[in-house]
Amino acid sequence: MLLMKSDDFRGILRPAMNMKNMTKFIDNVKTSLPSCRVDTLSKDAAQELVPGLCVPFDTNFYMPEALNIQSKNYLQALFWSCENLVAESSTFDSGKKLLQLHRRPVGRLSKFEGEYDAVIICLGAKVNMLPEFSGRLPLRTCRGVIVHLELPDDISEGYPERGPSILSDAWIAVQSPRELHVGSTWEWKSSNSSPYVSLDEASSALSELLPKASAIYPRIMNWDFTGARAGLRAMPPLTSHGSLPLLGCINDIMEGNQTCKYWLFGGLGARGLLYHGWLGNLLAHAVLSSNEGLIPSELTSWKNTTQFLDFK
Repeated sequence: MLLMKSDDFRGILRPAMNMKNMTKFIDNVKTSLPSCRVDTLSKDAAQELVPGLCVPFDTNFYMPEALNIQSKNYLQALFWSCENLVAESSTFDSGKKLLQLHRRPVGRLSKFEGEYDAVIICLGAKVNMLPEFSGRLPLRTCRGVIVHLELPDDISEGYPERGPSILSDAWIAVQSPRELHVGSTWEWKSSNSSPYVSLDEASSALSELLPKASAIYPRIMNWDFTGARAGLRAMPPLTSHGSLPLLGCINDIMEGNQTCKYWLFGGLGARGLLYHGWLGNLLAHAVLSSNEGLIPSELTSWKNTTQFLDFK
């Protein structure tokens, strides 16, 4: 997910780096929703947005209304929005609704038994920390590192004040004219969920990301490294339908007789921002009606994998 501090920068530029990219992007533009504006730019027009840009083709794709999201701030705002919605709903409806955030350690899912009607587990890559799931879900973990760059004081010309962020082989997320974030690496099978990055890991990430970023924006080689952060993705399995998230009721793997319904919402990988609203709505309807059949079968088919069936 791209990171950005404010809305001072407009849109995202997606250059085509090879013919396969360009053909796919052209097809996507033709079939995109009218509300998702995508402009096709020439090389000169792209370089007007970002002087010094180096693009291989005369066809580039600019999404002027696209946003970079700072995930922590977004999730906080999403929770506040839910609180406001509950307050408004309670005002107009006869029944009182309540939304509360509880922070407490949970060693096993059975701790919730008798306390709730339904529990939705959405722990991302940390879902395997629950003993009920450890090693039993068809998830592929992948650690990603992003690097933070700043322009040295002796260089006066920074990134364009209103220039777009760039999505290419490496992405460049603009924080300010003198601060950029570049990502991301992909370390498959890692179980390291720490956000902290060692000097060796940061050096390795910088060596991997800078050549990719400088291929599209050569001036980035003048920027100084100031730090790095990391996260762990939970990638879903590859299927004939693509890599789709994991949803569904999991009571059949729970021990004992449950009065509570347990549901899984995971495997969003690097597409959480794309999927969370739509799939959250689908899952909420399934939970409220206690009907897993409301979820498309493509999203519950993971329960038929050998890994899951052997555990059952």
